[in-house]
This record gives sequence, structure tokens and C-alpha cells, in this order.
Amino acid sequence: MNIQTTPEVFDQSARRTWGHCTPLTEQGRFKVRHLIIAPGQSLGLQSHFHRSEHWIAVSGSGRVTLNGVAHDLFENQSVDIPIGALHMIENHGKVDLHLIEVQTGAYLGEDDIIRHAS
Repeated sequence: MNIQTTPEVFDQSARRTWGHCTPLTEQGRFKVRHLIIAPGQSLGLQSHFHRSEHWIAVSGSGRVTLNGVAHDLFENQSVDIPIGALHMIENHGKVDLHLIEVQTGAYLGEDDIIRHAS
């Protein structure tokens, strides 16, 4: 398997209102990104029709809400987000929350994000 990790992938890094997102690799049915969520910020409540996600906290901590149930996520812990699940994460700490996000599914486009009121 030839996994794309060329400089072009890394050049797509983007600042968001909640922090920063850097693509790490992508091929066919998976995408890996490094998310940095700033203190006091959150990824809003959302779901996806075509992909599942796996979040791994590599530094910092946050609060994950998955289908209405909230729990804390600390360094070296992870959470699986099934296709269609309502989910969000917020950084309630004082330092940046670093996540590795692995997306898998038939379609991985950014337009597969369905935003919900929280």
C-alpha cells in the first residue's frame, strides 16, 4: 500500500475558529489529521452520513459528548465515533488539546459534516 505523505498534504494545514487542523495522510477510505483545540474552544455538535472517526488524545484533555453522553478524554485515551453518531469535543483545560483523528468510510469530504444545535 502506498500511503500519501508528500509535502503537498502537509501544506493544507488550516487555522479554524477552534484551533488548528493539519492533514497527515489520506488514501482511499481513510484520512488522518492532527487537530489542536485551543483552551475554551470546541468542535460543535455534528454527525456524518458516510464516515466514522476515531479520536486519540495525545496531549491535553477534553470533554467528549457522544449521543448525549459526556465523558472526559485524557492523554493516551481514545474514543470511537460511529457513522451517524451525534458528537462534539470541547477543551475545558488550560492547555491545547492535541488529537489524532482517523476518519474511515466510503466518503471523507468536508461536506459530510452535518451540524446540529448544541
